[in-house]
Amino acid sequence: MPVSSERLAVAGAAATALASMQAAAQSTTPAHHAQRHRAASAPVAADQTDTDLLDADDATHLLIRTGFAPSPADVAPYVGLTKAAAVERVLSTARTDAVTPLPTWTNDTPLTRAERNALTQDQRRDEQRKRSQDYDDLRAWWMREILTTPSPLTERMTLFWHNHFTSGQDKVPEPQLMAQQNTLLRRHALGSFAAMLHDVAKDPAMLLYLDGASNRKGKPNENFAREVMELFTLGEGQYTQRDVSEAARAYTGWGVDPDTWRFDWRVQQHDDGIKTVLGHAGPFDGDAVLDILLGQTQTAQFVSAKLWREFVSDTPDPAQLDSVASHFRSSGYDIKAALRALLVAPAFWDERNRGVLVSSPVEFIAGTVRRFDVTYSSTAQFARTSASLGENLFYPPNVKGWPGGATWINSSTLLARKQFVEQLFRATETARPHMGGAMTKAAASGATSAASGAAKAPVRPMPASMHFDLDGWLGRYGLTAGTVPGLSAQLQMQHAVLPLAPVDAIAAGSSAESYLQALLMDPVYQLK
Repeated sequence: MPVSSERLAVAGAAATALASMQAAAQSTTPAHHAQRHRAASAPVAADQTDTDLLDADDATHLLIRTGFAPSPADVAPYVGLTKAAAVERVLSTARTDAVTPLPTWTNDTPLTRAERNALTQDQRRDEQRKRSQDYDDLRAWWMREILTTPSPLTERMTLFWHNHFTSGQDKVPEPQLMAQQNTLLRRHALGSFAAMLHDVAKDPAMLLYLDGASNRKGKPNENFAREVMELFTLGEGQYTQRDVSEAARAYTGWGVDPDTWRFDWRVQQHDDGIKTVLGHAGPFDGDAVLDILLGQTQTAQFVSAKLWREFVSDTPDPAQLDSVASHFRSSGYDIKAALRALLVAPAFWDERNRGVLVSSPVEFIAGTVRRFDVTYSSTAQFARTSASLGENLFYPPNVKGWPGGATWINSSTLLARKQFVEQLFRATETARPHMGGAMTKAAASGATSAASGAAKAPVRPMPASMHFDLDGWLGRYGLTAGTVPGLSAQLQMQHAVLPLAPVDAIAAGSSAESYLQALLMDPVYQLK
């Protein structure tokens, strides 16, 4: 299974955590997988998009990039389809809601202003502890949904938008509000970006996070106005400070009711004067400014480029990106239209763009658990592990979210990822039943720590809380843990778990268990 020098550089950077994996994503030399049938150096021509039929490698590539680690049963229906038909199948089967019921406490209304003011110091401390535990509960809930969803693309896109329309625990004290925002993002995840933008702008969690709730006539707060341009629609350098100041006036009057915690339109606090934003003048309100932003061609370009970096590579192809952005804009910001154009683009299927993206902590954990049919008694442990690897759900590092890409890998996180693999191989003896459905609040609270500590907590072995049926998995290749796999079985196992050739040499005569563990310890296991 030969591998190019550029891809060796990718894996070497991950292994030593001394160099950026970003440069490797720009590699121009194709890699070859041992079991691929086509020459990797043959680029996919634009007119072949609908005529080339998918083999198992193509189908696996599509499902890994649009979800998590697919099972052979997931891959099989896509083999033999055209690229367009396969993409359409992925898009048409996506859900708009979660299959895992939210914790029951998310239906509770947070304390009113009067109730908060009446709390004693001890009660305030208890209330803060409860909110922290509820956030941990919410993280465990989302991780369960990611692990069990029949619609992986939905969760991938909900994660994507969570990192695009960033809000988090540090400025949103009530976890019910973040649960509501998560539902909003999932509902719009593959729908209309325009509708999502308008809804997110009035979302209580977003208003609190970007200080929009304190925006009033005469004292406009510019935080939301700036971020909606820089992070949500146009990108840096596409607007002026005056545009920000004028737009902030338009958003005045938007707030959050301190008793109901719902969006509150305060007309008496709204500046109804003339504003000039991006060359447009009028007595705009917030929705009118959002429509102005949606009318800019740069918005479709900016969002399409983020989608490209999420699903294809770190370096967009200008011509192909323009085509994706054009489809996105002409469709009226239909997210499926953008993804459809992106996933049938030649660059998505190009061999040079396979195995060049770094799996995020959630992708790494969920992919491992799903790939090896791991059973577990609690998903709180996986949420904690993700936090220790740098991706603490509902708690992004700042307003820009997680930078992702090569930043996911450093000496500390790579070691923690390997510790998770070691934990997996220790969890092969005592099985606990897999608890279906949502976790109870008590179970999540007892299994997790405060969010502020979770991000720094080391990965600790918990073999009793999950189980990996190693012999059952190896049995697919006619092996047991103690047997030595032949060359054919070795290649099949490599093919099942790695996106390209392993970098580290694996000792000849290794047992099947040792061989599999060596594959998972190889740096390229972090790539997709």
